[in-house]
Amino acid sequence: MHVPDTKVVLSTASVYPENTATAFELAAKLGYDGVEVMVWNDPVSQDVEALRRLSDGHRMPILAVHAPCLLITQRVWTTDPWTKLVRARAAAEKLGADTVVVHPPFRWQRQYAREFVTGINRMAGETDVRFAVENMYPWRYRDREMLAYAPGWDVTEEAYRHFTIDLSHVSTSRIDAFEMVDRMGDRLAHIHLADGAGSGKDEHLIPGRGTQPCAALLERLARTGFTGHVVLEVNTRRALSPAEREADLAEALAFTRLHLATAKRL
Repeated sequence: MHVPDTKVVLSTASVYPENTATAFELAAKLGYDGVEVMVWNDPVSQDVEALRRLSDGHRMPILAVHAPCLLITQRVWTTDPWTKLVRARAAAEKLGADTVVVHPPFRWQRQYAREFVTGINRMAGETDVRFAVENMYPWRYRDREMLAYAPGWDVTEEAYRHFTIDLSHVSTSRIDAFEMVDRMGDRLAHIHLADGAGSGKDEHLIPGRGTQPCAALLERLARTGFTGHVVLEVNTRRALSPAEREADLAEALAFTRLHLATAKRL
């Protein structure tokens, strides 16, 4: 069996509504290779020195930083989107992370959206940290669809240097995961691994519990020498106890390691 060097990482978003510190504790306990920090309303997630202490205390490296681009984080690290990205890059550099995950702008962020492709590529040229722009999805309500992102939710239509693919977002978009991976090509730098059942909601199910080709994608990554990180970004909000959340995250890790092992490398 060939077992690649790909790091299997826990997103701190995966323990919500628990806090950032809990994510480090569980990542260390369960044997993840590192942590991706979702910068959000938890003050610890915004504090580089606090994050460094957690990383050192749990011997758990921070491998990626997710910039605060969600609706609920519009006021985190200022309201200016470019300042958010500058601070995310600085945090990644100080913490030793090699990737900043960023979403495309919301359509109502008009000036930011007009400048985004050029600006993000300019920033990427100023650092060794990769800005991996993440695929999103159309917002749906009943039979209506709203395009909430600009230049668009399908990031492969733009000339970004690096991509993050999120399989839950693929599911919500109702597109083919491998077609998107093929369009990303060698610019695919980062994986958000989660499952989905094709509903209108962004589900972030534990891999293997939905209809996305999570196993097949991992096996392909292992065969083709993917050098980025695989990040478990799953939803455990419905866990009825800390033990159930821990079991879900252990299952997600076991699934990922199993399918990253392959009989041969192409």
